[in-house]
Amino acid sequence: MSDDLGLFTDPDVDVEREQRRRPVKRESAAARKAKKRKKTILWIVVGLVLTLGMGGAYYGYRELRGIGSWDDYSGAGETDVIIEVKDGDPVSEIASTLQKNNVVASARAFTEASKTDQRVTQIQPGFYVMKTKMSGANAVLRMVDPKSKVGALQVVGGTILRDLTGQDGKVVPGIYTQLSQASCTDKNGTKTCVPVEEIKAAAETADPVALGVPEWAIADVKAAPAEFRLEGLIMRGVYQVNPGLSATELLRSVITSSAQKLQGFGIPSGTADTGFRPYEVLIMSSLVEKEGITKDFGKVSRVIYNRLKTPMKLQFDSTVNYKLLQPHIRTSDENRNAAGPYNTYATSGLPPTPIGSPSREAIEAALKPEAGEWMYFVKCQKDGTSCFAVSKEEHDKNDLKARQEGVF
Repeated sequence: MSDDLGLFTDPDVDVEREQRRRPVKRESAAARKAKKRKKTILWIVVGLVLTLGMGGAYYGYRELRGIGSWDDYSGAGETDVIIEVKDGDPVSEIASTLQKNNVVASARAFTEASKTDQRVTQIQPGFYVMKTKMSGANAVLRMVDPKSKVGALQVVGGTILRDLTGQDGKVVPGIYTQLSQASCTDKNGTKTCVPVEEIKAAAETADPVALGVPEWAIADVKAAPAEFRLEGLIMRGVYQVNPGLSATELLRSVITSSAQKLQGFGIPSGTADTGFRPYEVLIMSSLVEKEGITKDFGKVSRVIYNRLKTPMKLQFDSTVNYKLLQPHIRTSDENRNAAGPYNTYATSGLPPTPIGSPSREAIEAALKPEAGEWMYFVKCQKDGTSCFAVSKEEHDKNDLKARQEGVF
């Protein structure tokens, strides 16, 4: 009987017959050797991974549990070295910085010693004079000592670049002098400072880009009188400077930091709706800072806007005094009649540069002045409060009253 349809064929028998017909492929010795080598390498890799994993786990366990020893120097250290603590650095990061600068033998030496001194958590950003090869305990004591911190520059609103000399002969240090003082450090018994003359020379002659001047101010800085060209670019605030820097680098460090602050307060991004360029808004901010107290900033700013729009001379004593290097605000008839770009009694528009360091409040007022039609103001109270007026007649009354009451 034929079985063309395969209904009576045993499939297992067919498979067996097919296998007998196929030639048997035998694995060569070389192939078997290669396969064995691959298996060996695989097991070695697996072993290494397991070993490293277990070692890492054990190390982490020791760190978490505080088990084991750590490297630590002994003594108070050898040679002076300056280290920087950045804003937001936790204790662990400070410890790492100390280790990288060979102040301590290990980060753990510092963190362990700091556990008994809570002042470590209050360490402020800035530069500190430490010593190489200190014990963790001595490093902690030196870090929390206020005398170790160097290079702090604090600029108050209205401060100018140069020193001011009062009628009594008292000198008010300007930013250049303050920056020179901030650059001083006593390393290994030798006090070094960047001289004021070097800072002035760099400010007046160095490339504005090298000095860190922001792009929106470069053209104005290049066009300004050399001795005044950086005025206003270092706004109010605290700056941490590295005492080891050159004059140009010192200026760059504070100007770039100030530019970041200015950007955060709206210069140049918030100036588009003012009708003035960013540098002009900076100048206006400095005028606001000099001419009024904080609560009057918005109104002083409005007077500036109204006078520039009219147009009308600003007639500010502060701009005249800026050139005279006088700390007091009042001026003489001779001063007001003298020609010059900073004499806003004689010259229309804004002065060519800011006349001091503006504060955040002054910048905000220059960006968004208070609504009003005032054209005049005069200090009318002894706390510095000003009285504002729309007309000249009203202003004259305010001025007379202030004089009679001995305000000035």
